[in-house]
Amino acid sequence: MDSRRPPLSPTCRTLPQYVRHWAETAPDRRAFTFVEYPAPHSRGVHRTLTWRRLDLRVRALAARLAEQAEPGARVALLCPQGTDYVTGFLAALTAGLVAVPLYPPGLPGHTDRLSGVLADARPTAVVTTSRLRQEVQDFCARAVGDEGKDGGGEGRMRIVCADEVPDDNARDWRPVEPDAGATAYLQYTSGSTRAPAGVEITHANVVANARQALTAYGADAHPVTCVGWLPLYHDMGLVLSVAAPVVRGALSVLMDPAAFLNEPVRWLRLLGAHPRAISAAPNFAYDYCVGAVTDAQKADLRLDGVTALINGSEPVRPGTADRFHAAFADRGLPATAHCPSYGLAEATVFVSAARPGVPLGRFALDRDALAAGKALPARPDDPRAVLLAGCGTPAGQRVRIADPVTRAVLSEGEVGEIWVQGPNVGRGYWNRREESERVFGAEFAGGSEAPDGRWLRTGDLGAVLEGQLIVTGRLKDLVIVDGRNHYPQDLEATAQEAHPAVRRDRLAAFAVPGGAGERVVVVAEHARTVSPAELDVRAVVRAVRGAVSSRHGLRLADVVLVPPGTVARTSSGKVSRALTRARYLEGAYPQGGGKAGGTPVGTPPPADAAADSTSRAAG
Repeated sequence: MDSRRPPLSPTCRTLPQYVRHWAETAPDRRAFTFVEYPAPHSRGVHRTLTWRRLDLRVRALAARLAEQAEPGARVALLCPQGTDYVTGFLAALTAGLVAVPLYPPGLPGHTDRLSGVLADARPTAVVTTSRLRQEVQDFCARAVGDEGKDGGGEGRMRIVCADEVPDDNARDWRPVEPDAGATAYLQYTSGSTRAPAGVEITHANVVANARQALTAYGADAHPVTCVGWLPLYHDMGLVLSVAAPVVRGALSVLMDPAAFLNEPVRWLRLLGAHPRAISAAPNFAYDYCVGAVTDAQKADLRLDGVTALINGSEPVRPGTADRFHAAFADRGLPATAHCPSYGLAEATVFVSAARPGVPLGRFALDRDALAAGKALPARPDDPRAVLLAGCGTPAGQRVRIADPVTRAVLSEGEVGEIWVQGPNVGRGYWNRREESERVFGAEFAGGSEAPDGRWLRTGDLGAVLEGQLIVTGRLKDLVIVDGRNHYPQDLEATAQEAHPAVRRDRLAAFAVPGGAGERVVVVAEHARTVSPAELDVRAVVRAVRGAVSSRHGLRLADVVLVPPGTVARTSSGKVSRALTRARYLEGAYPQGGGKAGGTPVGTPPPADAAADSTSRAAG
């Protein structure tokens, strides 16, 4: 699969160059708007930076960072969502430093990950805000040990508060233009199947990927507004809400993930308030809007101006788009706005997407054939059919399907590992040479017709059908029982449809060792709408077991029902099957008999709002 389009103009090589270009050519045009919601039912307070103001703030902060760190040093971003995060990221790049997009301490369930990433990246400086200074300083001191405390030690991380740096700091400072081939930032993977690794994204990578995404979603030919609530430490949030608007000179409207979670109609109002809006969200967010937005809230929505709604969950199912469109079609939402997409951090983020204005690509595939490595059509009404949405075609890069064992290129309709090649593919993993060579340096085996060069092995399974990329699952997540392959997301989809008490997109299916091979377990959260007193655990477990047995011919060894917020998730909000499996094996959930496990049903769930709101989009 190949797709190349003429480049966007102007031709700049780095994001800092683009910022300066727009500050010079459109100084008073709005660049970034952050919408705060100070009260529960607030319509929002808008705080805006023009391109002139953004350029000034970026240069002022870059000058301060240049005083704290040598070129090429890492700078961790521990800011809350908002314009300080944007200026901190762009300032690090402008100063010739390597940004490390992270999050402030306190994200529920992710303290260990934050500590691990800081230890791995070894940043010289940290950008935060004055409100969080003490919390961040204390956390960083603990993360690197006593030598990291303010006042001494080579390992001390210097704390810079973005909102305290005066504009005058930019007056006499002149940036040194970074090499486009140099590392711009480390994008740490979500850690859904292994420890997080920092992908080295160069200045050229992020500019190329922003341009690819703009072309794919039609933003190269028409003015757009990027509207987003995905966190900026997330690869899709960073590229769609920062890099792409900077390259295009487009307005980016941001809100906090928690503001969306607390009242999802806020996102829809922002979409309706801005012309040709483009936004991204995972499966759960679209379903959440369907269930949580009231008829009264819908009444004043106008969604006819929405250009593209990106969904990059793995895999993308047509039912999600259908439910969302059915709920908001009478508000003018175009049926062709849904753009299933695929991507991953190793490719900056964007790889392939369905184009706006084109009907959703629907594929009904035979489940048994799919498990055997063939994408064969089935009747859509066949209960054993797997329904998937096509993720379109790439823009400016190459995608091939490879046999993961022999490294031979596969033909259309054959399921294998997705390999990617293009200017958006990162340099490799920070400080992981052997793993980088294995993942980023793959070569196809044999034959004069084998694609040339080095390729990125994504670890994702898929096929090409009718010219579209179909993503079927993760290679490492495959469940193999009695010689048959089962995709865990298929088991999860069946389980969540089996009973209304099972919470959508908040369950994990995985294999565990058994006496005669692998056994399959499902750990599922119960729906928030079901009170513990009303929950018939045995009925739910019977329904899940029966549905999985009927549809997949598979006997579940255990079904564990847990309270909302209990199933493990990555920092991007994606369900972590690996961590849930580890917790299950450690005894965190009662085993056997399908009882309600984890925290006892009826116990208030942990504070998971921030993690709930940040599932991976487009990879």
